Amino acid sequence: MAEEKEINVPAKFEKLVGEIEKMPIVELAELVKVLEDKFGVSAAAPVVVEGSAGAAAPVEEKTSFNVELKEVGAQKIEVIKVVRDLTAKGLKESKDLVDAAATAPQLIKEGVKKEEAEEIKKKFETAGAKVEIK
Repeated sequence: MAEEKEINVPAKFEKLVGEIEKMPIVELAELVKVLEDKFGVSAAAPVVVEGSAGAAAPVEEKTSFNVELKEVGAQKIEVIKVVRDLTAKGLKESKDLVDAAATAPQLIKEGVKKEEAEEIKKKFETAGAKVEIK
């Protein structure tokens, strides 16, 4: 079993900590879930990079992005052309995808690099559409 380290519990929390110590693991897991849901937080331990000497750990930058078509705009034909160029879909499939974007966002490209996602976004914006990079 792991070493237990001595933790100084403030007097105001002694009763609460004592009750928690008596709980079975299953109930503790349930309690953690309830607290996470109630307060909108996560009990996951933050990752600390060794040698950071108290500095904030760098956030891992996302390298893969998805591009979603949110709104078509007034130039529907231009947007269809952009979809065809980017996806190699036929005219009918491209039109169907653009039509579907009127009711819900449509995935155009998946797993692209940030630079490519930005280029795709510019092409759609030039055609009058709105896209979101996720």
